Amino acid sequence: MKVHHLDADEAGESHWHDVDVGLAERVFAPPAQGIFVSQPEAARTTLFLRLPAGWSEPTHPTPKRQTLVGLRSAIDVTASDGETRRIGPGDIWRMADRTGKGHHTAVVGDEDFEAVMIQFD
Repeated sequence: MKVHHLDADEAGESHWHDVDVGLAERVFAPPAQGIFVSQPEAARTTLFLRLPAGWSEPTHPTPKRQTLVGLRSAIDVTASDGETRRIGPGDIWRMADRTGKGHHTAVVGDEDFEAVMIQFD
């Protein structure tokens, strides 16, 4: 399984990376058969969010280490190095650019963007 990972280097420039999440077969919910799951990661907060169509924010670093899972519509996220990725339904975005120049996010199209956000800090 791949996730979009955005972090910042020592100079404060944000960069996209593809990260493979390791999955191993485990009996997760006995008596059900084994399924493929990742290692657990403790989370602090879960939020649901909606960004209205046309929404565009100023460039900023993420305020917390968090993961967004797209549910509806799409956003374009541009790292400070200029690379843009489209995040849509089913896409997973790990935000780790807590320092530096950050990123810009804008809703694409005429529909509101909806997502679930998992915060770790």
